[in-house]
Amino acid sequence: MKIPMAKASGRFALGALTLMLCACASVSAPPVTPLGFEVPPAWSGATGTVDAAPTSLSNWWLRFDDPLMSRLIDQALVANTSVRGAQAALQQARALRDVAGAALWPSVGGSASAGRNRSGDITQNSYQVGLDASWELDIFGGNRAAVRAADASALASAATLGGVQVSLAAEVALDYIALRNAQARLAIAQANLTSQQETLQLTDWRLQAGLVTELEAQQARAAAEQTAAQMPVLQTTITQTSHALSVLTGQPPATLASTLAAVKPLPQVSGDWALAFPADTLRQRSDVRAAEFQVAAAAARVTQADVARLPSFKLGGSLGLSALTLGALTDGASVAASVLASLSMPVFDAGASQAQLRAQQAALDQTNTLYQATVLTALTEVEDALVALQGDRAGLLRLQNAFDAADIAATLARQRYDSGLVDFQTVLDTQRTRLSTQDSVAVARAAVSADHVRLVKALGGGWPGTDGIDTSLRTPDSPRTPAP
Repeated sequence: MKIPMAKASGRFALGALTLMLCACASVSAPPVTPLGFEVPPAWSGATGTVDAAPTSLSNWWLRFDDPLMSRLIDQALVANTSVRGAQAALQQARALRDVAGAALWPSVGGSASAGRNRSGDITQNSYQVGLDASWELDIFGGNRAAVRAADASALASAATLGGVQVSLAAEVALDYIALRNAQARLAIAQANLTSQQETLQLTDWRLQAGLVTELEAQQARAAAEQTAAQMPVLQTTITQTSHALSVLTGQPPATLASTLAAVKPLPQVSGDWALAFPADTLRQRSDVRAAEFQVAAAAARVTQADVARLPSFKLGGSLGLSALTLGALTDGASVAASVLASLSMPVFDAGASQAQLRAQQAALDQTNTLYQATVLTALTEVEDALVALQGDRAGLLRLQNAFDAADIAATLARQRYDSGLVDFQTVLDTQRTRLSTQDSVAVARAAVSADHVRLVKALGGGWPGTDGIDTSLRTPDSPRTPAP
């Protein structure tokens, strides 16, 4: 019994559609490997109770109460070359997302041609215009997976931009603190040098009067020269740091020299930061968010590679007009139209599609590992910043007490030396101790301010995040899978 051709074609089409739908049912989003650890419930290095409603880190530099530092940070966030580069990368990622989204829609193209043919004494003109359309039906979701991957990549670029801004603000603040610290240490060295020069002058007078020997005079001169030798080093640090701040704000190195020349107090934070829980902190860190978006992008690419092994179905059509004259193009007899439906599927590719799927699965494993490493790094940075802040605060308190004692000892030694009750070596020792402890106090104060900057950077640095995105951390009980 023969089956009519029309019925045979219909049955074939129905069978092909059934196979495609069955294959579609077999395609599912691959599971994402969960993290191999849980986020700790609290910071081990935190003192007191962690606040469930942490202090907002937006514009955190305003809490240092230094208008010039705030202005430099604002300028750097606009003009720095790294920020501009990250902004361009974000624009590129968003454009590529639009490219991926365009594949979900039909494509239409137009064409027009004009020709003139001559055969012997006969010359003939021909004119043609037409429209061609094609549409790949996204039955298995491969194009939608590509859009999800592009979406996640764009969000990762946005998070990367936020990370650049956070790092830049912290770098400007740290350089500014280093500059003010160098200026403070230079002022300390100048004050001590003045005192040592007075001592040297007094020693020279006593040497002329025969009250001391050449030994005491040379010891006084050596102490003054040692202090004076520190000043060019500190001045070099001030100049180089000023250059760095100029470049960070997108300007030539010497631009801020006059602006930063005036000595100002070291910026210090008023009050303490109210810390968030570790999980909340990780959600507001741009590097963790970027790594998480990369995991989502890699998972979508696995789906895309899996779909590439399945059949693809396309619809196409064309509409054209052809005539011997331009005026005849509007004649209905010159219309030509066609519709085409095609089904294609890989039959043999020597295992290339399967290998591509394995490659994307390996890339997904890599991004999961990178995500885990990023989370561990984030936790470590906060813990280290807390420990450093506590240690430097305790050290500053001790150094301040040491300086108070050293200052009193130096004053008493000078008075007793003038009265002839102690030798000159005692004066030199107490002066060196006072200079050393005073310089250490300045360094410790700068370290505490820098610790606050590093802490706020570790906590997320005020990056606002990406609205409308689920940023919940993946745990072993709640693996993340690509969006359907």
